[in-house]
Amino acid sequence: MWNVLLSFSGLVALIQLLFLPFFPESPPYLLLQKEDKAGCLKAMKQLWGEGNYHTEFDDLMKEKAITKGTKIMNVLEVLRERSVYPQLCTMLLLLLSLQLCGLKIFQTANLQESIIPYVSLGVSISELISIIFCSSIIERLGRKVLLRGGYWVMGSLLAAITVTLSLQDWYFWMPYCSLVLIILFSVVFAVGP
Repeated sequence: MWNVLLSFSGLVALIQLLFLPFFPESPPYLLLQKEDKAGCLKAMKQLWGEGNYHTEFDDLMKEKAITKGTKIMNVLEVLRERSVYPQLCTMLLLLLSLQLCGLKIFQTANLQESIIPYVSLGVSISELISIIFCSSIIERLGRKVLLRGGYWVMGSLLAAITVTLSLQDWYFWMPYCSLVLIILFSVVFAVGP
């Protein structure tokens, strides 16, 4: 029943992709990153309905004033900061443990048992690199762009994975195509959604 499970994930992503353009940007993003006060107030009204949001807007303005003097660090500066090491270790352990859950799909793809741990490690490393890359571009592109693009690419990759898993008995090289598509799926998921 792997194909039903895979299709369900694609269906949920498609539904989110269809409705995402109708949602406004995040008010804090509009105010703090884009410095769009009118857009922030408009987004608040779209998200929360008609009302007076001056208290929330004032809180965001205070946050903007507090963070104005704060230097925004890039990824390498964050990695050098010793105070975030416990959080980084927790994130790494979580990513590595999540990769253990993906072993079944590699077995379904008819990969040799001896290379599955290495493939899983490769997926973990590529996902970690993707997360670091995403954290460096998210401020420039915005979450909405990454979500929308990520869901489109993920939907296409899920369709391709379904095809390659269905055809794996016909061609000897098809399991490797499935492997590449699975790695690409995890990379796109880490960058986008």
